[in-house]
This record gives sequence, C-alpha cells and structure tokens, in this order.
Amino acid sequence: MTASQPPSIRGLSVDFSRILFGPQADQIHEPWRRLFSDPQFSFREGLTPQERTALSYERLHLINEAIADPVAFASDIEALTAMHEWAGVVDAGMATIASIHWNLHIGSLLDHDHDGRDLSLYARMERIGTFLCTELDHGNDAAAIETTATWEAGGFTLNTPTPGACKWMPNTSSVGGAKTAVVAARLVVDDIDRGVFLFLTPLTDNDGSHYPGIEVQPLPQTASAPVDHCATAFRDVRLPFEALLQGEHGRLSRDGTFSSALGNPRKRFLRSISRVHSGKLCMAAYSLGVARHALAVAMRYSYRRLTSGMTTGRKVPLIEHRSHHAPLLSAVATTYAATLLHRSVVRQWASCADAEQADIERLAAISKAWITWQARAVMTECRERCGAQGLLLANGIAYQLAANEGTVTAEGDNRVIWVKAAGEMLMGGFTPKPASEVPAAGRSLDESAFLQDLLTDIERIWHSRARSRLRSGRRGNPLARWNGTVTPALSLVEAHVHRLAAEALLNAVDQASDPRAREVLRHLHRLFALRQVKAHSGDLLADGSLTADHVRRLPDVEEVTMEALLPHATELTDGFGALESCMAEHPMLCQAGDHQMVPA
Repeated sequence: MTASQPPSIRGLSVDFSRILFGPQADQIHEPWRRLFSDPQFSFREGLTPQERTALSYERLHLINEAIADPVAFASDIEALTAMHEWAGVVDAGMATIASIHWNLHIGSLLDHDHDGRDLSLYARMERIGTFLCTELDHGNDAAAIETTATWEAGGFTLNTPTPGACKWMPNTSSVGGAKTAVVAARLVVDDIDRGVFLFLTPLTDNDGSHYPGIEVQPLPQTASAPVDHCATAFRDVRLPFEALLQGEHGRLSRDGTFSSALGNPRKRFLRSISRVHSGKLCMAAYSLGVARHALAVAMRYSYRRLTSGMTTGRKVPLIEHRSHHAPLLSAVATTYAATLLHRSVVRQWASCADAEQADIERLAAISKAWITWQARAVMTECRERCGAQGLLLANGIAYQLAANEGTVTAEGDNRVIWVKAAGEMLMGGFTPKPASEVPAAGRSLDESAFLQDLLTDIERIWHSRARSRLRSGRRGNPLARWNGTVTPALSLVEAHVHRLAAEALLNAVDQASDPRAREVLRHLHRLFALRQVKAHSGDLLADGSLTADHVRRLPDVEEVTMEALLPHATELTDGFGALESCMAEHPMLCQAGDHQMVPA
C-alpha cells in the first residue's frame, strides 16, 4: 500500500476512535458531535469581532437547550471537558464563554454552600455567569488582589481601591444579555482582612445596562478568541448578606462573626477559586479538540494536493514526501499521547479522594500546560503544511490556533504553574523510579518497555540535577537559590509529563481489538518516545542508559517507524472522528477542480 493509495475501508479507524474516546463515547461525546454538526454552528465569513462575539452568545443558548440539566452539568467533569473538545472547533469564542459560564461561575456556586440559592435563572439561561478574579496589577499573584468587600450594615460594599485593582479581563460587557459575576474580593470585617472570598454580583439588568457603581471599559481586541474582554471596577456597590459564597473555608454570621476551618488566608483563597483547577482540564480539552481537527484537515489535504514527483511530468500527493509526512505523523503521535493522557487525568479527577486532591490538581496543572503547548506546536505544523490555504480562517486551523493562545494563559499561565509544580515535586511531591536492572547493551530500541525505561531515566536524571542544585544553592538568598534550581526543575516536569503521556499511549495498545491496530499503536508509541529519547540521548549515554550503538541507530529506527506508520496515516486521523459538516465547508477540501485524492 503506497501513501497515494490510502485504504478505502477504514477498519482500523473504528478501533482508534474507540480507544481515543472511550467505551462511553456514545453518551459523552456523540451528543456534542451531533449538536455542533448543526448548520447553526457553521463558520460565517466576513463578521467583525463584535459580530462574532454576539453570535457566540447566541450559540451559548443552543448549548444550554441541549443539556438536560444545565446546572448539574457544571459538576460532571467528563461531560464538561467533552463539550470543550468539540465546541472550540466550531466557535472558539463560544467555547470560552461557555467555559466561564459553566465551570467558573455555576461551578463556583455549586462548590460553596448553595442551599436556598435560586439557580433556576442559570438553568433557563436568563442570566449568563462570569468570573472576576485577576486584576490589572495581580495576575499570577492573584492572592494579592486589592478589591475589597467590606462588611457593614448587614451587607457588603464592593470597591476597587486603585486603578491597578480593576478586574482584568473578564467578559462583562452588555453583549449577550443579563450577566451576573462571582467576584473575588478581600472580605473586610471590623477593619480585619479575612482573606479573599467570592461574592455573587449582578452586573447588568435584562436590557444589558450595567447597574450603578459598576464601571466597564472594553479592552482592545486580542489575537485570541473574539470575546468581550473588559476592565471592570466597582464604586460602592452594595451587596446583600447572601452575596458571600461561604463554606468550611470561611463563614460569616449575620452578626459579623467570622469562622474558618482554615487558619491560613492563602488556603482560604485557593479554596474559594478552586474551580480554576478543573478549568485547567477544560482548557486542555479545548486544545485537544482543535489540534485533532487541524490534523484531520491537514492530513486530508495532503492526499489531494499534488506536487512534483521529482521526475519530469510526474505529480504526486504531498503526503508522498518524507519532508511533509514526517512532521504530520509526529504530530499524530503527540496528539494521541496527549488525548490519552487527558483521558487518564480526567478519570483520576472524577474518582480521587480528598487526600489525593493536591496530587491530582498538580497533575492537571502539569498536563494542561503540556497539552496546550503541544496543541500550539501541532496546529502550527498543520498550518504550515497547508501553505497559504492554512491561513484562511474558514479552513479550520488559523482561527483556532490563535484562540489556543488563550488556553496557554487561562486558568494559570503555563510557565508559572510548571514552576509551582516543579517546586512541589522537589519538596517531596515526587519520587523517581529506580533504574532498570537490565543492562542497556542487551536491549533494543524496538522494545516498548525499554523506551519507557529510558523516559523514566530522563526523569530521574533531571530530578537528581535539580535536587543537587537546590542543596548546593546560595544560602541566605532564596531567590538566587531557586534561580539556580529552576531550569533543571522545569526539565524534570517536562520529562515527567512526557513519560506519563507515553505510558498512557502504551497502555492503550491492549485496548485495540484488531492485532493490526495494536501494532500501529506500538509504532505510534515508539515514534513519540523516540523523539524524547533522541533529544536527551547525550544524557542517557553518559548515564549508561544508552549505548553508543543505540545513539547511532536512533535516526534509522525513527525512519523505519515512519515508514511503518505512513500507510495508516488517514486511519489514524479518521480515528479523531472530525466533524464532517465542518470538513465539508473548508474551502481547501471542497474547491471545484481540485484533484480528488481524498479517500472515499
């Protein structure tokens, strides 16, 4: 089978799809595929950013109508993340405001005491929820926010004390209808700062007019998803007692008595905004969905676009060229590994006990950063492989790629959350596995277990280096000591998530029912692992984990693996189950007169 003659029957793609989306795909993913295949979600050419934003809010109502219980939906992490995987493909702005509305807003209400609180307005989407935490001067250091909610006369007065304390950059404009926010503010009782809590704050009335004391300034257009980003300030906004979102981390009685099961204000803050942790899984899900779609588009285009076959008069599809299919196959391997890693983290999140919460939150943070970064790389590669066609927003890559930049920063800037995770891993949150007792000289790069051991070795090498730097760092100067440690510590985090992603991909091999599918998945795992091993081959050689012969053979093994995967390229991307209604509307896949090299 040659690259220009892909299989007409996609038997293996069924296996791949089942592995990627799980045994409950019909219940969890298929409803979203059907919904977003509706013509109402088709891409519309020529809209201004403001018109796109208004359309996104209109479509938000269509999502709400499709959900049996819109309030309970916010507590179903599998359904919530599944929605993000498909929503971003058709409308990145809609996916953004949907994430804010369900995860951050309604989710925050559900995570605090909510008995007696009427949530029916959200169920009917008579009000849209938003979330106001970060401020102009306080982004990654959100625990230091300045907005105050002062207890007085049986209620609260919400104020923005300085220009730098304006909430920046939530969707608080009048677009979309009536809105209510949960606002993070410092609870001040009898001149005592009790820490940061959330306050339910109506922003606009049913006509979209902002209530007195709420000042909203639209921000300049961003390069990411078109959303009504604004700077928002509060001037003596009065809130009732019920506005405070309470829980075990902090309660205030009507006589002004404050109590908390947490003595540390920072812990109270983290508990108040705990929804940003599940938001990391949502952001990763968006990135996975749009990356898979971009790959499906680029792969299909590569079979229909003809180019020189290196001899006079001969034309071949782009996919025939190693320079074209090698980066695409590498992107496929990464995307499979990233998707299966995300599935694993979501399952762990859904079933974790309270004692495991800190560990799973760290895993979610590490995975979010890696997945959103990998999605950027994958979509950038797909855009380039499609040439000028890839620049057209209507072709389903460039628009989503730009919007993905928002996921890199949202729910925690990637670099910052990795720095935090690195510190935790060095201070007892991680113990590396011991080295294999099998001598490297007797092992083969074709052996999956050997490749996994090598990924573990990379982890252990960087953990050892980071710990050594930490121990030998300059005493009496914590910043200098950490600056000397952070680079190998971040390499440890990267090695850790690569190993986990490869492990998730390897674990999927046995889930395939067809032996041929199992073999393809082994090749996919090998390609993914080899890229990491090759990048660290010097360290592995010095450590004795690889031999000189292994290092010399690395490029050849990678080439052979590419050759083995190429006949299955379209089967692998067909396994993504791309929205065919979208694919049919992409101009580069349906232009008249184009060579029909797309498999039937």
